[in-house]
Amino acid sequence: MSGIGYTLPAVVALVAVVVLELAWLRTGLFRRPAYWISMVIVLGFQIPVDGWLTNLNAPIVLYDADHITGLRFPWDIPVEDFVFGSALVTAVLLLWERSGRGRRDHSPERRRDEVR
Repeated sequence: MSGIGYTLPAVVALVAVVVLELAWLRTGLFRRPAYWISMVIVLGFQIPVDGWLTNLNAPIVLYDADHITGLRFPWDIPVEDFVFGSALVTAVLLLWERSGRGRRDHSPERRRDEVR
């Protein structure tokens, strides 16, 4: 069955991360502009690198056609790479937020208190 080998795990990973945030972690990450800006930055690096790796003219990484949907955009990048990449980056950011490191007060007053 086409798309099951890589597509299904990619979609399941993204859905799991979204459900994890909305049902349990509730960090509010999806409401923050910084999250969306960081995702644009990730895409800004992922597109040229992934495009170079998966370009069908001279691929470095090959995907079995039976394990992806076949949708590729831009520069022959399988859409599954974006789905899996988004899930991975979002999971890391959620865990960072949950650990409390993402919510630190970076004000000068707080830094002076930490030095003491």
